[in-house]
Amino acid sequence: MPKKTSNLIAVLLLSFMLVVAVLSIKDDSLTMDELAHIPAGYGYMHEKDYRLNPEHPPLLKDLAVIPLLFMNLNFDKEFGAWKDDVNGQWAMGWKFIFDSGNDTEKMIFWSRIPMILILLILGIYIFRWAKELFGPKPALFALFLFSFSPTFIAHGRYVTTDVGAAAAFFIATYYFVKCLSAEASGEGGAKIKHLILAGIAFGIAQLIKFSLFLLVPFFGLLLLIWIFIKWRDGKRNLFKLFIVYSLKFIVILVIGYLVIFPLYQYHVLNYPPEKQVSDTESLMASHRVRPLANSLVWMADKPILRAYGQYLLGLIMVFQRAAGGNTTFFIGEVSNVAWPQYFPVVYAIKTPLVLHILTIIALLFIAWQIKKPFWKKIFTRTIKSGKSHFPELAMLIFIIVYWVLSIKSNLNIGVRHVLPVFPFVYILISGQFKRIFEYAKNKKKLFIVYCSLFIVLLAWYAISSLSIFPYYLTHFNELVGGAKNGYIYVADSNLDWGQDLKRLAKWLDENNIKKIKVAYFGGSDTNYYLGDKYEPWWGDKNPEEAKGSWLAISGTLLQGGRAISTKGFDQSTMHYMWLNEYEPVVVIGNSIFVYYID
Repeated sequence: MPKKTSNLIAVLLLSFMLVVAVLSIKDDSLTMDELAHIPAGYGYMHEKDYRLNPEHPPLLKDLAVIPLLFMNLNFDKEFGAWKDDVNGQWAMGWKFIFDSGNDTEKMIFWSRIPMILILLILGIYIFRWAKELFGPKPALFALFLFSFSPTFIAHGRYVTTDVGAAAAFFIATYYFVKCLSAEASGEGGAKIKHLILAGIAFGIAQLIKFSLFLLVPFFGLLLLIWIFIKWRDGKRNLFKLFIVYSLKFIVILVIGYLVIFPLYQYHVLNYPPEKQVSDTESLMASHRVRPLANSLVWMADKPILRAYGQYLLGLIMVFQRAAGGNTTFFIGEVSNVAWPQYFPVVYAIKTPLVLHILTIIALLFIAWQIKKPFWKKIFTRTIKSGKSHFPELAMLIFIIVYWVLSIKSNLNIGVRHVLPVFPFVYILISGQFKRIFEYAKNKKKLFIVYCSLFIVLLAWYAISSLSIFPYYLTHFNELVGGAKNGYIYVADSNLDWGQDLKRLAKWLDENNIKKIKVAYFGGSDTNYYLGDKYEPWWGDKNPEEAKGSWLAISGTLLQGGRAISTKGFDQSTMHYMWLNEYEPVVVIGNSIFVYYID
């Protein structure tokens, strides 16, 4: 396939993703995490002050609010959530977005556009790496899987960190592997260039999400494997190889941590040192390792160290949260302790069924072709020709490592937390399908069968994506009967993140409903969208008070209120059991359940 043709098709695929992403956010109200991220980013960029949302690095929030810097917005620095509170991100978000006289809809829309651009950048790199490894046709296949992915479209439109994290894991790994490949090529200029690029990519990754710290042990593991390959392949001195590559690894880390300094330094310029100290003391008050907590407090007002102190504060806060867990609904149960099967089940039902079929076909072909354990064969091939097969091995190792860590994690939040494995899966599948077609190309009938099956699967994949428009967050595959049944299995960001409040308001207007009781989960202001139609409702209210009324309940709250609590979880989980006697009149966007209680 000519280069211009493949590039044109790639542009068309990414253009489709751009158009669908932009059009589908028109009626999406503010999601939970966006309520914190948007005011935090504005505080960083406009005020040069990092007091909000320190548990996430700044880069994505910075990019999100760049359009907002040209809107002459009101940002009330005398509001208590900013002036006095410790990390008053939620209250400040409500004030800034809904109660400061700013154009709410314009702010929400334009802050999401840079996130969509990050989504497209990830697509460009998926196409680029797949093309380098397997050629233009497999690269377009991988890009097709990405461009029509309901999960990437869903989360790539919001001011959150998940797609950014997936992009950072992928792009940083790309440049690290390229750095090692440059070593194999023996090109001096390429060695230095890719060493620097690997360091910069690592540093940018640390500015996107703190989970990207996992790149340190992951890169370390890849480096050890590469050293072993070089040793076995070239019979070179193992100790010398270890020293040389360890020094290069250190250089990458140093470059990376130098990259994060300017941005953090800019964001603490107007953060009063005494406020940074008191905030750090408060946020680290419960930390068990007191010498570490005390060190962060000490760094908080030191001119040169303040930036790194703020970075380390966020990193430690994330580790604390991961250990503490979160309250989640999962297949009829509620718990604040993780289920080992959570992410495998969520991946199974939230990923398009076609992707599972493609994965199974690729694995069966590998098993048939190799006729012995896959890992042994790929390891042998990697040692024999490390440069050509090492990228595939690196991708496979990342998938395995990330899955193990996800399953062992105590945070069961949503499929968005395993997004980093998806791009690697797309590329590995595309590589295997290239080999499948190469095997079949001289067998005319078999080739026709493969092509027909391939076209059917691609069409099915595209239709499953298009059919959920614009409710991408609520996509569930055919294994559970689609989006209408998703609430039975999971909630929160898998289903209901507050994105449908605006649609509820529209439905109320269309049906001339004057009053409705609402229990809402999300980042939007119910009064802003519903006005005097809104009456607050919460789980432990007497059901008799709902008689003769309309009642709307977010799926996350509804399912959390008609479930079984797991051992050790002592909060109420059965306060909405009485609603099992009613059928919802309508389910808004698959996430807000509307009842009429007679």
